[in-house]
Amino acid sequence: MSESTGMGPIDFLVLIAYLGGTTIFGVWMGRGQTSARDYFVADRSIPWWAVMFSVVASETSALTFISIPGLAYLGDLGFLQVVAGYILGRFVVASVLLPRYFDGELVTAYTLLEKRFGSATRRFTSIVFMATRAMADAVRVFATAIPIALIMGPVLPRQYLMPVAVLTLGLLTVLYTYRGGMRAVVWTELVQAGIYITGGIAAITLIGVHTPGGWSEILSQAGAAGKLRLIDTSTTLTKPHTIFAGLIGGAFLAMASHGADQLIVQRLLSSKSLKDAQRAIIGSGFVVFAQFTLFLMVGLGLWAYYGGRVFDTPDAIFPTFIVERMPHGLLGLIVAAIVAATMSTHSGAINSLAATTTHDIYLPLTGRSADDPATFRFGKLAALAWGVVLTFGALLFPEGRTPVVVIALSIASFTYGALLGGFFLGIYVKRAQQRDALVGMSVGLVVMALVVFAKLVTGAVPALKPVLGPVEGIAFPWFVLIGTTVTVTTGTLASYLVPRSRA
Repeated sequence: MSESTGMGPIDFLVLIAYLGGTTIFGVWMGRGQTSARDYFVADRSIPWWAVMFSVVASETSALTFISIPGLAYLGDLGFLQVVAGYILGRFVVASVLLPRYFDGELVTAYTLLEKRFGSATRRFTSIVFMATRAMADAVRVFATAIPIALIMGPVLPRQYLMPVAVLTLGLLTVLYTYRGGMRAVVWTELVQAGIYITGGIAAITLIGVHTPGGWSEILSQAGAAGKLRLIDTSTTLTKPHTIFAGLIGGAFLAMASHGADQLIVQRLLSSKSLKDAQRAIIGSGFVVFAQFTLFLMVGLGLWAYYGGRVFDTPDAIFPTFIVERMPHGLLGLIVAAIVAATMSTHSGAINSLAATTTHDIYLPLTGRSADDPATFRFGKLAALAWGVVLTFGALLFPEGRTPVVVIALSIASFTYGALLGGFFLGIYVKRAQQRDALVGMSVGLVVMALVVFAKLVTGAVPALKPVLGPVEGIAFPWFVLIGTTVTVTTGTLASYLVPRSRA
């Protein structure tokens, strides 16, 4: 097999075949839909194993595919401590939150908060979710264009290639998501997961072939350099990959992303039963662990292959190898893998945003039922509208300003704690009423905005340095725990300090 120096004709054929095939398949999966329930939760007919891989695909973006190898290249395998925490958090979601979601005909996670507190809480959390998901997903779509531009080479001038990549990815995903609904999202994600995992396995194989001594030598060098270390027992809050930050912080992050974020909850609600949903979410944790292990091993292999060479950014390491060593045909498959990872997240975001808009905003305002044909029509239009917003929103991010990974993580970090705290407040604090929940979540959002963006705030307002200085270096796995604690504590105090309203 010949090595590549950029995209060739066969690579474009592979990529076009993937894009066209995925779009046609997604549209075909949407045939025969007649109700909003079918459109948003596939009439609860998806087998658990398909939901499991859909969950895995939805939390895997191009950022994961490109960035995770860089973690092992620069460090070790310590990120797996955080992934182990993801598994623990999934057990909590399966035992605490999922039974409540299946206790009724819920389509969105935030309906549960209305049942506990009231409609204002439902609208508040829905709006927080929509704003967060819209911004974070627009960033992810934009980020995908960066490695694609590097890999595809001088096909078009850079200033044209990235907008073309964004528009192509976005509009094709919008098409099949609009037509196919959740059924299309789940089944196309199953294909997409297979594509990018195949890409990772291909990279592992080629790295072993092109590195003298193969994988036995790679592992020997990595072991001698301490890069096979899995556990770090440091107790500092500034290091993200320690056993405590991983197991505790990672668990809270998973509880929020998989229990309070409509993007994942909606897939779980597509399962045939509570038991199937529990199988899907717990199983996905172990699949994700294996997946991250795969891409971390890619990073170790690249470290040995390049001899520890210094790159401009960690995100350039894997794409550079792809350009230099992937044979034509396989290069096209790798680009398709990057595209697949983004399309899977993008399609799920569109459908979950449309579901939240329809069930948490439209239905309460209009008084219509979920079975009304008008609700089905509105849901599809909402999916179309959100798809266009996310796609064109991605074009607004200027290239080269800031690392998009940092932006995406920061957006999610300061809202997850407040959302999860709202759910915990409703479940465990029986005194809490709607006012307490709204106060708790609002304070949680403000505090986490200050924590996450502490450096920016103190840079703009130096007088706040003595207050915010101590939190500037807190590692991201602790963010959700801090936000959840602030929200629950504030809401609980409010329930005792503020006079109770009469039932």
